[in-house]
Amino acid sequence: MHTTLISPQDLRSLLDAGTPLQVYDCSFDMADPSLGRAMYEKRHIPGAWYADLDHDLSAGTDLEAFCGGRHPLPTRERFAAWLGSTGLRPGTQVVVCESRGVTFCTRLWWMLKWCGHESVAVLDGGVDAWVAAGGTVVPGQPPQALDMSTPYPLSAPTVTARSAGEVARDLGSPTQILLDARATPRFRGDVEPLDPVAGHIPGALNRPFQDNFLPDGRFKPQAQLKEEFLGLLAGRDPACVVHHCGSGVTALPNLLAMEVAGLGRGTLFPGSWSEWCRTPDLPVARSS
Repeated sequence: MHTTLISPQDLRSLLDAGTPLQVYDCSFDMADPSLGRAMYEKRHIPGAWYADLDHDLSAGTDLEAFCGGRHPLPTRERFAAWLGSTGLRPGTQVVVCESRGVTFCTRLWWMLKWCGHESVAVLDGGVDAWVAAGGTVVPGQPPQALDMSTPYPLSAPTVTARSAGEVARDLGSPTQILLDARATPRFRGDVEPLDPVAGHIPGALNRPFQDNFLPDGRFKPQAQLKEEFLGLLAGRDPACVVHHCGSGVTALPNLLAMEVAGLGRGTLFPGSWSEWCRTPDLPVARSS
């Protein structure tokens, strides 16, 4: 069972062996949300489903949500209905990927574990790495969705999440180490292109999520990731890390990278800065 990363070579081995497998392509572009589906339709791994960040992996404004923020998580029940419409069943090995690198597919990686589906792995380097390794891609529309009345059967989550209230309650406690994955200028409060308030949660550390990757889009080696995270934590307990970002999406490459580094599976604050800065009376910090 693959539960963190999977290489293109290992994915090919699973396909060649006829292993029950389901692939999801999460291609997306924050600046142009319509571009993700276009990238999928241009090329994707044969048989891959398309998972849209805005429509499939977020609640939207008209649905009950698990948290606030710009990309609120749907409830587990709503997400299980979507998973059921793709035909996913417990025990199936899932591989998540995207056209360019590894960012948005980590959201689906985490959400599947949130629903109790542990056998899910991120394709290291994305579709680019798959093609570079000789993998086949095809153009075309996503598969036809099935009846949403047969949801994926939920089980206990294998990941943990914190609400804005829980994060606020433990501000300053050694049992909570906040790790912000946004670009450093946004973290400092120099700029804020997306949310109404600039700055960061008081006491948070900053590790831009792009720092986890090699130039070709693959994750850095395990030893290098471990050294970098331990250097940033400076003696603090990795088990206490709570990951966040702007809207709970780009925090997840950090969370996955820490697990790849052998530092355990951290906690996610899914509402992240976009929920925090919209919640009355919560403190804001800036740094130069």
